[in-house]
This record gives sequence, C-alpha cells and structure tokens, in this order.
Amino acid sequence: MAEVVGTIEPETIPATETPPMTDGFHLVIDAFKLNGIETIYGLPGIPVTDLARLAQAEGMRVISFRHEQNAGNAAAAAGYLTQKPGLCLTVSAPGFLNGLTALANATTNCFPMILVSGSSEREIVDLQQGDYEEMDQLNIAKPHAKAAFRVLHAEDIGIGVARAIRAAVSGRPGGVYLDLPAKLLAQTMDAAAGRKSLVRVVDAAPRQLPAPESVSRALELLKRAKRPLILLGKGAAYAQADAAVRELVEKSGIPYLPMSMAKGLLPDNHPQSASAARSFVLAESDVVMLIGARLNWLLSHGKGKTWGSPKQFIQLDIAPTEIDSNVAIAAPVIGDIGSCVAALAEGIGADFPKPAADWLAAVAERKNKNLTKMAATLAADPTPMNFHSALSVLRDVVKANPDITIVNEGANTLDYARSIIDMYQPRKRLDCGTWGIMGIGMGFAVGAAVETGKQVIAIEGDSAFGFSGMEVETICRYDLPVCIVVFNNNGVYRGTDVNPSGGKDVAPTVFVKGARYDKMMEAFGGKGYHVTTTKALQQALDEAIALGKPVLINAVIDESAGTESGRLTNLNPQSAASKK
Repeated sequence: MAEVVGTIEPETIPATETPPMTDGFHLVIDAFKLNGIETIYGLPGIPVTDLARLAQAEGMRVISFRHEQNAGNAAAAAGYLTQKPGLCLTVSAPGFLNGLTALANATTNCFPMILVSGSSEREIVDLQQGDYEEMDQLNIAKPHAKAAFRVLHAEDIGIGVARAIRAAVSGRPGGVYLDLPAKLLAQTMDAAAGRKSLVRVVDAAPRQLPAPESVSRALELLKRAKRPLILLGKGAAYAQADAAVRELVEKSGIPYLPMSMAKGLLPDNHPQSASAARSFVLAESDVVMLIGARLNWLLSHGKGKTWGSPKQFIQLDIAPTEIDSNVAIAAPVIGDIGSCVAALAEGIGADFPKPAADWLAAVAERKNKNLTKMAATLAADPTPMNFHSALSVLRDVVKANPDITIVNEGANTLDYARSIIDMYQPRKRLDCGTWGIMGIGMGFAVGAAVETGKQVIAIEGDSAFGFSGMEVETICRYDLPVCIVVFNNNGVYRGTDVNPSGGKDVAPTVFVKGARYDKMMEAFGGKGYHVTTTKALQQALDEAIALGKPVLINAVIDESAGTESGRLTNLNPQSAASKK
C-alpha cells in the first residue's frame, strides 16, 4: 500500500467580476439629464416605449400625449419659454412624421426644440427591404430642421446629444432632429466608459457682441430720424433681455410697436406703446429699428402700401444672412439681442436727440382716437356675444391677472385678440407666430402649464380647437391649470355658409350646430361651462382661475360675426365664380 504523503488542495481561482454595464436607453437619458433637460413631451410606442418608462424611472418628467404633433408643439413652447431645447419623443415613421410638422414650425419660429425619434435599422432601410415602419427619417427631416443627426453607436450618444443641444440654441435657435435606430438603444457598453462618453455642453449659446462701428452707424441714423419707430419681435422676447430693451426704449423716447408674441415685453399700456396706432406708425415713420423681428409676411415684407413713405431700416439680429432679405437694411447690427440692445442703450446719452414733438403728438393723437373707438366697440354687449364683447371679458381678466399665459389661435379669434387683449409681462402670449398655422393650441397650453406651473388660458376658435382638442384628456390626466375658451360660432370663420349646389351636405366651412365642447372636458373629469352671455363668461373665468384645474368654456358666439380669413382675406384668392 502506497504511503499517503498528504492531500493536495485544489488551487483557488478568484471569480472574474463582470464590470457594470449600461445601454443606449440609459445613456440617452443620462446625456439629457446631464444637460439640465428634465422633461420629455412625447408619445410612447415601438421602439421607444422603454425609453419613456426608464426616463420616468430615472426621475425625468414624461408628459405623454394623444398625438405627436401636439407633443412637439409643447416641446417647442417649452424651448421658447426656457431657452433650453424642449424635448419631443416619438416612435418611428408615422409618429416621426406627425412630430415633423411641429419641428418645422419650431424651426420657422426660431424655437429651440429637439425631436428624438426611434427608427428602423439602417442596413434594412438602405436596401429598402421592408422593415417595420421603414423610412429614411434623417433625410426627410433635414429640409425642415436647423440640423439633423443620427447616432449608430452607444459610445457616440453623448456627442450626438451635445451636438443637438448646441445646434438648437446657438445663433438663431431652431428645431433639431436626432435619429435613434432601435438597435442603438439596446446596445451595451461598460458603464464607466459610458459615463466618460457623456458631454456636458458648456456655453451653448455664447454672447455675440456687435461690431462697434455697426452700433455707431445705427445711432447716427437714429439721430437723423424725424419719425423713428422701434419694432419689437418675438426674438426680443425670447432673448430675455427685458431690462435692456426697456432701457433702450425709454432712454430713446421712441414709440415702439410689438409684434404679437412680443406683447408684454413692455406693458401694452406703456405711454410709448404705438400698438393702437399700428397702421399709422408703419406708414408714416422714416427710420424703423427692428429688434428680433423679421420683415416677413407679417410685416408685408417691408414693402407696399403698409409701409407708406420711404424709410430706412436698422435691424438687430443674430443671423447676418437675414439682413437685406426683403429690402435694403441701412444699418445692420449683428449679435445676440441682449448685447446689441445694451450697446445701443449705452450710446444714448443725455445729449441724444429725442423724437420730434410733432411726431410724438401725431402718434398720440392717432392712438387716442383708435382707443376711444375701440372702447365704444368693447362696451357694447350684444346677444349673442360677438368676438369683441367676449374678448373684452378676457381683456379684463388678463389685466387683473397679468401673470396668466395666453395661448391664442384661430382666424377671427386670433386677429381680434391680438389687438384687444393687452399683455403686461413678457413671454405671456403664445400664438401661431411666423407660419400662421392652426393646431398649436393644446400643445402650447400644456407646455406653458408644465414649464411655468401657472394658470394658462387658451383662447381658441372652434375650428382651431379641432386640430388638437383630444389633448383635453392629456390636460386632465396631468391635472394642469389650463382653461380653454372655445369661441363657438359653428364653423370656420362663421357658421352661416350654405352649400351653393343645394345638395344635402353642409358647406365646407360649417360644423355641427350648437356643439357642446364643454362636454369633452367633462368626459375626462374636468370642469365644463356652456355660456351665452358676457356675464356668464366672466363668472366661468373667475371660477376657473380660482379652481386652477382643467376647465373648458364653450362660449357661444354669433355665427354671423366672423369675417373670411380674419384679416388675411388678401391671402385667400377667390375664383371668378365666387365673386359673382
């Protein structure tokens, strides 16, 4: 028998520890959170359902809509109000296309927004092999966005998000598309390496100082002006250079005219406001300083009868390519609005000439005449209500509650509200802006309510409300302080049109008579009101503001009160037959 010398213990082999891993889902979320973006507006579905779920689990607020276009509009409004890109998340193909309208609108209006869409795999799309919701989304988005990026590898997510953020807010803000193929979201990588790959964007929208000579040129032109005018655009409101703008206006003594979304940058009852003399000052001024405004269709491209006598323009803009886009600009001042306005204000000393007394007197005379005329119109209280009488109630409500955000869209509802409702604080009026499109109402209302946490009143034509009305459920689901006032006159423009053929179908502009939109809000747990008088409208608004909950007021308006295309009849060509 062999001697047993001893036993040999097996060698202890340490178990190999698997390093912590992360994936594309978490890297996307972490990249946005690292850059202070905490809210997602969107609609879940393949392939981004888990992205929405995980974002909420990781502490982001996820506001889920019933239609992607409305989610995109909410993100755009958020971008305008916060100067950070609003984030919209959609599914692939049809969902992406639904969001694309909002992206294009954001780009046109210069609102910083990022549309993030899941997409089909590149290798299948490029060979057109028929993937689920196959579409080359990146190339479709490019013409409608300020920039468009696709990320294919998890380690590039940080850079992709950083580029999207910087593109959205730098220079002239706009919409950016970020394409995330489904395969990317499931990719995994070492968690430590993933953290290192993320990028915190530094100084995403740096100041751009105007050239001193451009400031001097503009000041010299103002000195020589006999009838100067300052025109404030929504770019001036977006800049949040409120104090500098006020200083420039008041030091110069020049009358100013705000575009609709610039209303409230200075209070509409400011003594230098020329809103009530709009046509007069546009026609009679000789030097016009544009601050964050473009000479686009809203200003008749700076040409024609609107502008009357010849004039010279000073234009403050961050984009040099905007200069001379319609007419010659005598004194361009290129830079960010805050820096440009501050430089001009600094150049206006005690010896700077004030506008001529006869010019100021003429503006005041026309302004007072128009205000007196408007006051008489608003004092009337017809039954049923018309646009003026109903809006006079809202005018008083906003005056008493100046921190309310007004969202406004429609034809007559929009046009009359612009001139009737005064605003007293900046960035408190959101409307369809540069493109003039309908359908922004509920998205903008949700975005404003989420970002400000304060009362929102959405003043809607019944036609405009129809574009996004299902989002009343979204408003109720998130218990937002949104009061919707639907001006119900039974149709587009008015409810009195008839079928010229005598057929049984109603006219194309006519809706169901006596529709009860308030019942839609009640169906989802909100509060509905049906009002037919100004007294009832006032009571409903007071109760809605006190409640601070989802409310819809169905305000019955005289169906014959509207006019064709509001004040844009000239943009709606008529056939020879229709003129007979």
